Amino acid sequence: MLNKVVPMIHVPDVRAAVAWYERIGFEVTATHSDENEMSWALITCGTTEVMFNEGGHPSTAHRREVDLYVYVNDATALYERLKEEVEVVHPLYDAFYGNREFIIRDLNRFWVTFGEPLAQ
Repeated sequence: MLNKVVPMIHVPDVRAAVAWYERIGFEVTATHSDENEMSWALITCGTTEVMFNEGGHPSTAHRREVDLYVYVNDATALYERLKEEVEVVHPLYDAFYGNREFIIRDLNRFWVTFGEPLAQ
């Protein structure tokens, strides 16, 4: 029986990806190194898990093949904390489906959306 899905994102530099995500609040749970190069990592944020693996390619695309959506308790406060430190794709807004959210771009140009349900 299926239990959980954890995305694995292939990136050019696992160590750099881990450091970037640590800056915005993720924690490193596990890593693996080959010949002193970090080749795989598992990061967490609350109950969310994301894996990074070596072998990804740089991109100049407007949008990459994968986006991450992270549910948060206070999107406004997080936006205020991050907006000067990261590349903002879309500032804080209220989406038609009832979430307050904002979108940033990580160091590998993947979009990361942070959102919280609006009070009903």
